[in-house]
Amino acid sequence: MAQISTGKPAPRPRRNLVAEVADGLRAQITEGRFAVGDRLPSEAQLTDAFSVSRTVVREAIAALRADGLVEPRQGAGVFVLEPVAAAQKPFQIVDLDKISSIIEMLELRTAVEMEAAALAAARRSPAQEEEIYEAESEIRALAEAGHATTEADFRFHLAIARAANNPRFAEFLSVLGATVIPRSALQSVGRQRSSDSYIALISGEHRAIADAIAAGDPDTARDAMRHHLKGSQQRYRNLLRDSSK
Repeated sequence: MAQISTGKPAPRPRRNLVAEVADGLRAQITEGRFAVGDRLPSEAQLTDAFSVSRTVVREAIAALRADGLVEPRQGAGVFVLEPVAAAQKPFQIVDLDKISSIIEMLELRTAVEMEAAALAAARRSPAQEEEIYEAESEIRALAEAGHATTEADFRFHLAIARAANNPRFAEFLSVLGATVIPRSALQSVGRQRSSDSYIALISGEHRAIADAIAAGDPDTARDAMRHHLKGSQQRYRNLLRDSSK
């Protein structure tokens, strides 16, 4: 089996860790350090090699799987695949510079993530519940400090998908990637840093979802996720309407 190689990592913001691990492994696959058919190092080995948590490693592997570069095989490990042509990959034609495309993706996410939240309320483990709350707290802290929240927001939704304990939900979000949280579109129509009222609104929506899942209430969790994503759709529709004036 090919050996993983990393330098000594410098301190990194948490929100960049998944991308860093995924990019590092992707580069080693592209450079031939891992050939088609090779098994990647174990989750524990990757955790040690990159000095990150198992959660970060799992998200990075999910991203590579979404790119068609690797395939987990039950009880055997994660194996390198022949790269998939970009034209064959789903959701690659979404134009995130167009608010209408963002609304389309939000509608799709609503259909999937409502049920993911309900299942998470019924099936989550204590560790998964903790991960959801950690992501929710990080979003709020970053927003209050005026920093980008896209990666943390994606982790929040991905944590809920994983807590559904049906791997297809997390796979679906991983295929879409962090671009399903296209908050940068707000700036493209002239909006500046988020206001305190907007931060409070989004934080309240996220907290309501997390609390319903923690309470083991599938119906409330489903409704809270629907309220959050439907609210996002309406906010982008307002931007679309305002930008056309």
